Amino acid sequence: MQPPQPKRVAALVTEYRRWSHADVIVGKILEGYYHDGKEFPRMRLVSMYVDQFPERDMSLNLAKRHGFTLANTIEEALTLGRKEVVVDGVLSIGEHGKYPTNDRGQLLYPRRRFFEGTANVFERYKRSVPVFNDKHLAATWQDARWMYDRARELHVPFMAGSSLPVTWRRPVLRIPRNADITEAVQIGYGPFEGYGFHALESLQCMVERRRGGETGVRSVQCLQGEEMWRAMDRGAFSRELMEAAMERVPAHAQGDYRKLTAKARDSGVFLIEYRDGLRASVVMPNGWVHEGDGGAFTFACRVRGQDKPLSTHFYLQQPDPFGHFAHLLRAIDSMFQTGHPAYPAERTLLTTGILDAVMISRHEKHRRVDTPFLDFRYTPTDWGFASDAVPKPIKR
Repeated sequence: MQPPQPKRVAALVTEYRRWSHADVIVGKILEGYYHDGKEFPRMRLVSMYVDQFPERDMSLNLAKRHGFTLANTIEEALTLGRKEVVVDGVLSIGEHGKYPTNDRGQLLYPRRRFFEGTANVFERYKRSVPVFNDKHLAATWQDARWMYDRARELHVPFMAGSSLPVTWRRPVLRIPRNADITEAVQIGYGPFEGYGFHALESLQCMVERRRGGETGVRSVQCLQGEEMWRAMDRGAFSRELMEAAMERVPAHAQGDYRKLTAKARDSGVFLIEYRDGLRASVVMPNGWVHEGDGGAFTFACRVRGQDKPLSTHFYLQQPDPFGHFAHLLRAIDSMFQTGHPAYPAERTLLTTGILDAVMISRHEKHRRVDTPFLDFRYTPTDWGFASDAVPKPIKR
C-alpha cells in the first residue's frame, strides 16, 4: 500500500525572518521537526502569503529552494489561481512585523484580516478546510468572537493558541480530570500582552481540567506596582502558591522581588475570578525574573486533600531548533489529517477574552472588569504534552 500523500498547506504570515514564528513553525514543514531533515510532519507547503518583507526576509529564497508559490493575495494562496480551494489546511501566523498599537497597548496584528480573507474564500468556493491561528485570536474580544463564530458558521475545524500547553513540564505534571483545584498561580514574564498570553494559556490548560470542566470567567483585574503586593498581603492571591511557582523559575535576580518588580514597567498581576468560584492569578514579576534557559513560565496549584501544592516549569527550548514548536506542529498536523482539533478553540477564545480584559483594566486605572461575555463552557481533551528527550541544539 502506498502511504497517504502529505496534506497540502497554505501559510499566511506577517513576516518570515530567522526565529520569527513563521520560521519556527513553517520552517519545520520545510526542514523537519528539528530542522535536520529527518522527521517531517505529514504536510507539504504549497503556498505562502507574506504581508511584510523586512530587510532579513527569508521567504523569497525559501520559495525558490522549496518550490512553493509566493502568493500576492490570500485567495491566491488558497486557490493557486484556480476557482476552487486546493489546499487541505491553512496556517495563519500573525506574529512579528511592524503593526500599530492601540491606546491600550495592544498590538494590532492582522489575525482577523487573515482569517476573514480565508473565510471569504471558503464561502465563495463552498469548501472549508482546517485552520490554525497562532497565539491569541485577536487583540480585542469583538474580533476574536467574530472569528470563532465565523468558523462555526462555515464548519471550519479551528484551533489556535500557544506552544506552552504542549511543551515539556519539569517535573512532569498532568492534572487529572475532575481534580478539585481550589486556587492556582501562574508565573509569566516579558512583554505584558505578548507573553501575558502565553502565561494565560499555560494557566488555562491546567485549570480547565478541574471538577466540572471549564465554566467561564466572571471578572478580571490587573494590578501593578506596590498595589499588586498589597493585594497579595490581603489574600487576593496566594503568596504560598506564588512562591511555590517561583521556586521552579530557573533564573532570577537576587534580592527582594517586591522591590525589584516595583521598577519594572511591565510587572503586574492578573486576578481572575472564574464563574464556579475558582480564583487564579498570573504574576508577571518582571525585574525579578530572567528568561534564562528554558524560559520562566511556571505554575502552582492547590488540590483539595493534598498537603503540598503541585507545581511545574513549562520548559522552552531556545534557540534552535525550538523543540516546543515541533510539538505544537504535531497537534496542528493531527487536525489537518483528521479534521478534528487536538484541543478546543474555546480555550484560546477564553484566554483571548481574559487578556483583552486585562489590557482594559490596566488602561482604565486598574479597575475590576466584569466579563459576562466569558460565560461559556467547554470540555478539555487529553491531547498530550512533550515527553520525549529535548532535542540537541543545532546551528542553521
